Amino acid sequence: MQPPDLIAPFVTRLEALGVPYFVTGSTAGILYGEPRLTHDVDLVVDLRPADAARFVAAFPEEEFYCPPEDVLAIEVRRGHRGHCNLIHHATGFKADVYLAFDELHRWALAHRRALDLEGMRVQVAPVEYVIVRKLEYYREGRSEKHLRDVRSMLEVSASTIDHARLTELIAQRGLDAEWALLER
Repeated sequence: MQPPDLIAPFVTRLEALGVPYFVTGSTAGILYGEPRLTHDVDLVVDLRPADAARFVAAFPEEEFYCPPEDVLAIEVRRGHRGHCNLIHHATGFKADVYLAFDELHRWALAHRRALDLEGMRVQVAPVEYVIVRKLEYYREGRSEKHLRDVRSMLEVSASTIDHARLTELIAQRGLDAEWALLER
């Protein structure tokens, strides 16, 4: 199964570090829906400026590409759209790390779900968050893969979705037109 192998180099270190995080994007879509190919893992991490040194130390340069501490600190202070990449040298796997900055991130951090994937603890974004973000990505780029991912999650994880909260998030984020595309 691809997701545990893809995420293990990153998630095991985040778990040990104790920094709040969650897996999102296509990897979360796979966990809540149906398997498909993805080349990286998207993570949202709640880092503070004081965490930058510990974060960099958790991903040593012999094993990972990780931005230098001063660059990471700039991204953390940026707030809106702070971002960095991690690359695991041995596998070539990449993590896109987005820094938590908005109300939706805060909600998702408070409602993330701890899953056991082949003996590995993984914090995963709530399915409602993943659906909303996939609708936003569709709005930005019009890639049908995001709508396919949403349809898959709606089918496979239907019983776990808080439909009232999902409807509320869709309205708050102005995604009614994108949502309507799924109701055809």
